[in-house]
Parts: sequence; C-alpha cells; structure tokens
Amino acid sequence: MSRSESDRWPSPARGWYVTFVLLVGYTFSFVDRQVLNLLVEPIRADLGLTDTEISLLQGFAFVLTYVSLSVPIGRMVDRFNRVRIMIAGILAWSATTIACGMARNFSQLLVARMGVGAGEAALSPAAWSVLADYFHPDRLARPISVYLMGPYIGAGIAMIAGSAVLDWTAELDAVAVPLLGALAPWQFTFVAVGLPGILIAALFATVREPRRRGRQDSVGVPPWAEVVSYLNGNRRIYIALHVGVPFIVVMLYGLQAWVPTILVRVFDMDLATAGRQYGLVALLAGSAGVLTGPFLERWLRARGDGGAPLRVGMIGAVSATVCLVALSRVDTATHALAAIAGASFSVTLPLALITTVMQHVTPNAMRGVVNGLYVVATNVLGLALGPTLVAATTDFVFADPKAVANSLAVVAMVVGPMAAILLWSGIGAYRARQATVA
Repeated sequence: MSRSESDRWPSPARGWYVTFVLLVGYTFSFVDRQVLNLLVEPIRADLGLTDTEISLLQGFAFVLTYVSLSVPIGRMVDRFNRVRIMIAGILAWSATTIACGMARNFSQLLVARMGVGAGEAALSPAAWSVLADYFHPDRLARPISVYLMGPYIGAGIAMIAGSAVLDWTAELDAVAVPLLGALAPWQFTFVAVGLPGILIAALFATVREPRRRGRQDSVGVPPWAEVVSYLNGNRRIYIALHVGVPFIVVMLYGLQAWVPTILVRVFDMDLATAGRQYGLVALLAGSAGVLTGPFLERWLRARGDGGAPLRVGMIGAVSATVCLVALSRVDTATHALAAIAGASFSVTLPLALITTVMQHVTPNAMRGVVNGLYVVATNVLGLALGPTLVAATTDFVFADPKAVANSLAVVAMVVGPMAAILLWSGIGAYRARQATVA
C-alpha cells in the first residue's frame, strides 16, 4: 500500500454510516439500562423493595460488572477486532435484559442487572476508538456528539415506550408470553425492550473494522507501566477528565433515576404520564445539550479561550446545580419539567467535548484502556453513587419519600461545585498540551 493510500481517511459517507450504527446501539443500550427507572413503583410494590434496594438495582448491580470489566475490555479493544467485541456485548446485554423480565425476586433481578452491565461495558471504549479511526481529529467532535445523543434518545424512548406498555397493560394482572408464561406488566416491559438486541447485533455486523491510525500494525499494546507513566505525566488533564467529569455524571444519573418518581410522588402524576413527559424532556433537552456543546466550545475558542472544552464543562456543572436546586423549590409540575429540562441540557453540554479531548490527548495504542478507565470513573462515581446518594438522603436524612427532589438538590450542591473546581484545575495543563502539539 502506498503512503498516500495508507494516510487516506475513510470516506465521510462511510464514517457517518458507522456513526449512525453506533448511535443506534448506544440508544438501545440506554433503553435497556434506563427502563428500570420508569418501573420503580410497580417493582417496589410487587417485590416489596425499599428505595435503597431499588437504587442498588439502578446503580450498584449494573456498575459492579460494568466497572470491573471496562478496563479489561478496553485492553481487548486495543488488541482485537473492536466490532466483534461490540456485537458480543450487544447480545449479552439484550439477553440479560430479557432475564430481568423473568426475575421473581430481588436476588434474581440483581444478578440479571449485573449481566446487563457486563454486556454494556463492551460498547463505548470500542465505539470511541472506532470513531477516532474513521474521522480526522479536526472533524471528530461532531460524530462523537451525535453518538453521545444515544443515552438521551434511549432514556426518552425507555420512558415513552415503557409508558405505552404500561398503558396497554393497565387493566391486566399478567401478560401471557409464548414460552415464558404469565408475566407481570413490568416484567413484560423488560422482555419487550430486550428483544430488539438481535437486530441491533446484525446491524453492527455491517460495520467494517477500520485501520488503526498513528500506529504500526506490528506494534503491540504498550505495557501497563508505559500506560501508567503516560497518565502520570499528564495527570492534571486526566484528573479533570476522569474525576471532574464523573461528578457531573453523578447529577446526570441521579436525575435519570429519580425524576419519574419525583413527578409521581411530589406532583401526583400517574406513572405513564410521568414517563411520557420526562421521556420527551430527556430526549429533546439531553440531545440538544450534547449537540450544543461543540458549538459553544468553538465560540469560546474563537475568542481565545485555550481551555474551552473544560470551560464548557464548568458551565454545565454550575448550570445543572442551579436547575436541580430550582427543582426542589417549585410547586407545579410545569415548573418542575422546566427545571428538569434545564438540568438535562446542562449535564450533557460538555460530554461530547470531554470524550473528544480524551481521544486527542491519548495515543492510539492506549485509547481502549484509557477510555475504559474513563468508563470506570464515570460509573463508580456517577452511576453507583448518583441514584444511591439521592435514595440514602431521602431515606436517612429527610426520612420522607416525598422529599426526593430535596435530596437530589442536596447531592447537586455537593458534587456540582466539586466538578467545576476539578475541571478548572486542568485548564492550564490542557493549554500547555495543546501548545506542544500545535
């Protein structure tokens, strides 16, 4: 192969097709992950669970496997075919989502949720690495922002489609499913959202594994000592990315986990209406935030801000905190939904930029494992702590189920400023790094 051919990037059409496929996969991963949040009340009533037990299903059970496998899978991403890794993950999380619908007690549901986490650990480290090899670095932010719409489209679909299923089954005590028997409506919902995984896996099989950029095929994965040395040499940047951003994610997952319950408990909505209204807010406001981030970053950069991506993160952290505090003070459902929309927009504002920065500052041969470390950090702090901190504050500080909005505000007032400070602390190091590669 000539040098010009080896340096040629894939066509934009192919790159955007791959982006679309990855977006579909990420969207359905969040449908499977987030539908539990809509089903809190029927699961709690059917299985006799507390808010804290529910939060363990939302967070800890999923995160335990998601986190423990993200770095090993990230290491595999740096070594093996990334598309095949993603296909295996899709089949695993879809099967275990269906298993959630077969659960008859807390322990069975806990194990099934662990399986969902294990499968989904395969997606993002591989997807980010693949996109970085399909698009030139100067054009990477936009496809990553499109890919990162997945969680908000997925959360919206989970709420809206789940609400439709709940409406359809409202008058039924059980749904008869061939081969599976009689299922409660919440169990049938899990089965319904898990089944499309077979089609998603087939769609991923149409994606071509791209050539890895900036690395010779004969060069293997660097040893752990080299990875640790590189991270340590750039520690201020990675602390901002791997610690600061996860504090924003605490607010994101706390919001996604408990907003339907807030609308039901505090504002007396029925569950299906709460799901539809929050689903629409999550889909529109979350997607708008992740798409707006790159435009805001370019606006700041054009005005001489060399730390624009991290600055956008600071703006998102502060704005989300303000919106979540406002949510605890409003007294109508309309005002609550406005505050929820503001928070959903704000927490997503920096996420595409942060992911793009991580691909830019990380050598190709380390991207899988560094992406895996980011997934670990965001989920140890975000998904494990977000739902549980809110639930624990409700159960043990306020001791009032209707105080859940106040609990979310208290958590935001702690983690939001911490996120902004950590992101600010990395701006100088990021500027210096940009100057060395300019």
